[in-house]
Amino acid sequence: MKASLLIFGYYFFLLPQLITVANAQNKLAKEGATLSIEKPFFEFGEIYEGDKVQHVFKFTNIGNQPLIIINVEVTCGCTMPKGWPRDPVMPGDRAELQVQFNSVGQLGKQNKVLTVISNSATGNARLTISANVVEKKKE
Repeated sequence: MKASLLIFGYYFFLLPQLITVANAQNKLAKEGATLSIEKPFFEFGEIYEGDKVQHVFKFTNIGNQPLIIINVEVTCGCTMPKGWPRDPVMPGDRAELQVQFNSVGQLGKQNKVLTVISNSATGNARLTISANVVEKKKE
């Protein structure tokens, strides 16, 4: 009996509210700038300690208003955003964000997160780079 009441409550009370929230989020995304990142995760693989490696993240403004990248925040000084559009990215346009990882003093598996602060209706975006840093062979 309790299980039936829980199922009844889910379908008639909770589910409609969840659908309403999802619809509101979709509507919000369509009514502003929307940052869509092609691949928000990149794996460098195995690199040597001291290497500086770079990756370019590609993104599109799939919204209907200009997208403005305000800032890119990093979790470590070893990770540096090297460039992103300073001018608004118009609806439908693509752009790039270049990131550099400096592996000096970073041994082992490394996961670094970058947060893209923008006016996107979907909120801030998270990018992740990963590498396995090994010691250089001594000659």
